[in-house]
Amino acid sequence: MEDRRPILLVEDNPMDVDLTQRAFAKRHIVNVLEVARDGEEALEWIARWDAGHPLPVVILLDLKLPRVSGLEVLRQLKAHADYCRIPVVVLTTSREDADVASAYALGVNSYIVKPVEFEKFIDVAAQIDLYWCVLNQQAI
Repeated sequence: MEDRRPILLVEDNPMDVDLTQRAFAKRHIVNVLEVARDGEEALEWIARWDAGHPLPVVILLDLKLPRVSGLEVLRQLKAHADYCRIPVVVLTTSREDADVASAYALGVNSYIVKPVEFEKFIDVAAQIDLYWCVLNQQAI
């Protein structure tokens, strides 16, 4: 059964936000895509969840963010008693070994390097939908 909770996209680049929205629309992904445009805004979602806003089925997290880095957002989410089990997928342009290692050390569920071509990004969107929204069983 498909999980229709929202997907939280943490992304500061408006073109990448648009690309993600278009790819999800083209794949007919039914989950609402909520957007945090920097790391500080991403962490503000904790208060919203505390107030009863639905938890996301998955968080798509860029690493290179203003105000608070993606790695710091990941660290705080995975250290949070109530929200540490929300799956976090790093979706970034960084192929740096140090970023990959740091993300996994902090508990990221998956690390995906953003493809440049739209058609390949649609494939990534399809895989995110299939695995995180349809197939994955969560204990939240």
